[in-house]
Amino acid sequence: MSTPHSVLFVCVSNRGKSVMAQGLASTLADGTINASSAGTDAAIGKRVNELSAQVLAEAGVDVSDHTPRQLTDDLMREADLTVVLGTSAQVAPPEGAVVEVWETDEPSLRGIDGVERMRLIRDDIAARLTDLTTRLTHTT
Repeated sequence: MSTPHSVLFVCVSNRGKSVMAQGLASTLADGTINASSAGTDAAIGKRVNELSAQVLAEAGVDVSDHTPRQLTDDLMREADLTVVLGTSAQVAPPEGAVVEVWETDEPSLRGIDGVERMRLIRDDIAARLTDLTTRLTHTT
C-alpha cells in the first residue's frame, strides 16, 4: 500500500462537518487518507456537536474526545489537500496549499433539522469521501 495522503478537513467551528469528515475518513478511506480537521473560527465551541457525534456513533465512529482546533496556514501547508466543507467557512489558502471546496448538502434549507439533518449531512460527506478515496488511489 502507498503512503496515505494527508487531508485536512475544514469547516467554521470544527465541531460538525469537518469532524464528521475526519471521523468517517478513518473508517471509509481504507488507509488512503491520514485525516485531520480544523475550523476557521474554532473558538465558537469547546466540544464536538452532540448530534454530529450521535450520527457518527451510528456509523461506528467515536469522536466524543474531539477538541476543536483553529485553522492555521501551517496546517494547510502540511496537508497534501485541504477540503473545505460547505460554503460558510471562508479560507484564504497560503501559497502552495491545495484546496478543494465541497458544497455539502444543507438539509435545513429544505426544512429538515435535528438528527435527520445530521444523518443526511453524514451520508453526503461519506459519499464524497468514497469519491475522494477513489481519486487519491488512482493518482498514486
